[in-house]
Parts: sequence; C-alpha cells; structure tokens
Amino acid sequence: MKILLTAFDPFGGESINPAQEAVRLVPDTVAGAQIIKLEVPTVFCKSIDVMLQKAREVHPDAILCIGQAGGRYDMTPERVAININDARIADNEGNQPIDEPIYPDGAPAYFSSLPVKAMVEAIRSAGIPASLSNTAGTFVCNHLMYGVLYHIEREMPGVRGGFMHVPYVPRQVARHASHAPCLSEQDIARGIAAALEAIVTHQTDVRTAAGKEH
Repeated sequence: MKILLTAFDPFGGESINPAQEAVRLVPDTVAGAQIIKLEVPTVFCKSIDVMLQKAREVHPDAILCIGQAGGRYDMTPERVAININDARIADNEGNQPIDEPIYPDGAPAYFSSLPVKAMVEAIRSAGIPASLSNTAGTFVCNHLMYGVLYHIEREMPGVRGGFMHVPYVPRQVARHASHAPCLSEQDIARGIAAALEAIVTHQTDVRTAAGKEH
C-alpha cells in the first residue's frame, strides 16, 4: 500500500509550518504502507497541480493532506470540503479569490473518503488530543482537500483521500508571545503516524458519535 502524504509550506507571515515540520518526522513506512511525502505550496490552484502531478506519478492508494490550523487545540481530521474559495488573506503568491468556486463543474461539497472517526480514535489512543472537524475553512487547505476529492472522483477510482489540520508548534506561539494552543512537532508526527495506521487498517470508518451542536 502507498499513501501520499502532503504538507504545506509556511504562510501568513510564519517562518515555519507545523504540518511541514511534523511530516518530515513521520516514518517512511507505517503499518506496512509506504509513505510518500510531498511539500505543496500554499497557493491556490498550484497546490492542486503539484499534488496531482505526484499522484499521477506514484499511483497512491490513499492521499492524506496536512495543514496548519492555528488556534485549534487538537489534531482534526476534516469531514468535508466545500466548493468555494473565499480568502481572508492572500496566498503565498498574492492571490486572494473571494466567493469563487474551486471547480465550476464540481459538486457543492465532497466528503472525505478516509476513515476520519477511526483516525480520531487512533490519535487519541496515542495520547494526543484529536477531534473530528466539520469545516476545513475556505483558504488553501479546503481548496486542496476539495481538489484531491474532485480528481479522485474523475480519474483515480478506488483511491481514498482527505485532509487533517494540526495546531501551532511551541516555537510559533513563543514568537507571537500569545497563549495560543500548540503541540510539539514530535507529538504531531506521532498523531499523523497514528492516523496513517488507521487508514491502513480501516477500509470503512467506525460508527461512533462525533457530532457537534454548533
């Protein structure tokens, strides 16, 4: 089994991206699966193009994309991506689309085809906080997740795909002199590895309550 694992480069004035830092620490093999790592730019359109080029080259069985969600307390597999670009800030090349569809011919939304609830349970079992998220935002993270699922539907039958957000790392919080939540690169890497193992061992998701009231 091969899993394509992507991580964004730093954006929004940050000098590091916890996704990028942690993915570097993830083993190259998890639960017998080969982990193929890829850095993607925090840029609309180009992020999808870079992911798609690599996916066409390596033919993965699953794709898991990792991104930063500063302010979140835990690691959060995403349930759904929506067909909208609405950027509060510019991406790394100055693009700032507002109220634009990602793909005009795409569905309004795509649900992750990864076992997101099993991933949450696996991360928690590794001693790391995790929860299921129902919004991937409207920036490049949601854009890439939507792009993965759009292209899986059209040209990669049988491939599973999805996205997971991770918190800041301590170095970022220290630089901001803020009280934002954070996890170490090592803990985030362990959480990613646990999520990858869940992807390998669960072809279908577990049935457990993970909803939210708001």
